[in-house]
Amino acid sequence: MLQTHAAALTLPPFLADDDLPEPPDAGDAFYRLLMRGRDPDAAELFDSHVVASILTLAHWESLAERIPLCETTGLAPSDLADTIERLFPASAYLFARLGTTMAGIGADEACLRDLLGQCRTDGSAFQSRLAAMLARRAQRPDHLWQDLGLRHRGELSQLMTRHFRPLALRNTRDMKWKKFLYRMICRDAGYALCTAPSCAECGDFQVCFGDESGESRLAQVRRAGERAPVMG
Repeated sequence: MLQTHAAALTLPPFLADDDLPEPPDAGDAFYRLLMRGRDPDAAELFDSHVVASILTLAHWESLAERIPLCETTGLAPSDLADTIERLFPASAYLFARLGTTMAGIGADEACLRDLLGQCRTDGSAFQSRLAAMLARRAQRPDHLWQDLGLRHRGELSQLMTRHFRPLALRNTRDMKWKKFLYRMICRDAGYALCTAPSCAECGDFQVCFGDESGESRLAQVRRAGERAPVMG
């Protein structure tokens, strides 16, 4: 259905295909439709790429799990609609089920929201919404960069440095971001995340500092779609 829309719709040339950041999988049509419909005056290219990656993965999950998009993004319906309209005005037609209400936010997610909200680089509304999306996506089981639909961990580090600089400056040992964020929450709450006297002496060192490579979630989504049987 998305490919049919892509072929039939004439989109404004905000970006030529050659200017688009490569998505986790170059054949991801939904991501490309979003990025071709972006308003270049609303956000810088990297920020649009980050939000488009999150929305693409969250959209797929909302369809697969039959839940509203506001649940998979962590944004209130009004904030979600405004974000889409501002950043991707020519692609808003792609989103039919934003949702009208959100379920309650769990304790872990609320703590992450507070931490990220307090550590925004410039306190902008965009960074507040980004904090909400990161906190919700962090409840998923993979590495945080994968939970966000990004191409690799380096993009997450760039995001953190750009929008949550106080936190990025504290991650001096390049700890895995999800582990690091929860460690900051535990430290602020006054209790230890682990019992080792130091990271160097910890038997689970690789859990926090080991390799964080892997396949992008969007590439996995596309491969799953290719394996799905054709109904007809």
